[in-house]
Amino acid sequence: MLFGADADRLGMAFDVACHVGTLVAVVAFFRQDLIAMAVAVPGVFQRAPDRAARRLQLVVVGTLPVMVVGLLVAGRIEEQLRTPLVASVTLALGAMLFFWVERVGSHSRDDGSLTAREGLAIGVAQAVALVPGVSRSGATITMGMLVGLTRESAARFSFVLGVPAIVAAAGHEGLHLLKTGMGPGDATMFLVGMGTSAIVGYAAIKYFLRYLTGHSLAAFAWYRLVVASLVLGWWLAG
Repeated sequence: MLFGADADRLGMAFDVACHVGTLVAVVAFFRQDLIAMAVAVPGVFQRAPDRAARRLQLVVVGTLPVMVVGLLVAGRIEEQLRTPLVASVTLALGAMLFFWVERVGSHSRDDGSLTAREGLAIGVAQAVALVPGVSRSGATITMGMLVGLTRESAARFSFVLGVPAIVAAAGHEGLHLLKTGMGPGDATMFLVGMGTSAIVGYAAIKYFLRYLTGHSLAAFAWYRLVVASLVLGWWLAG
């Protein structure tokens, strides 16, 4: 819209492109982990699964909440909660949680020590992120740190856990896009959006994980507070 494009016509194609680009970035960065999980599928049902099979189990358990919530109330959330006021409140609450988890989390475990119950809790946090203003990665990292994971381990598990959700989101919007079709201009927008999202996403993952090895979430908390204030001010100004 800012650049003169028809947002209603191009919005869906661009949304799908961003989802696909993000998925490409995550799969490319965590390809070794994902390949190991795929190879470990037969071991998921063993009594003592190896690390890759155990991680796959946790991803399956952690994906269940967002599947249930998405199927049951995603439409209602979209209709009733997508407002500036809700977004500003959730942005601020998320910031407060960042500050809090930095103080109470032990930050001493890796994701290999997660239990099924803890994996489910992180999955519930991912489902909560369907509410506008709640960052999926922020919510899952916060919950991971709350159960004792280091910042980097929480972030790594968050990204891997997000793969099924990103695939589902891209598939859901992609079906609508197939029904409406794309013109030549839409296809260009799609390719540009996907490529940009993939490149920026890969770089963001790389440097975000590196940053978390020696820094707290405080900078992201302050960022959320600033954005929350701006959104609230814009809403109050009408």
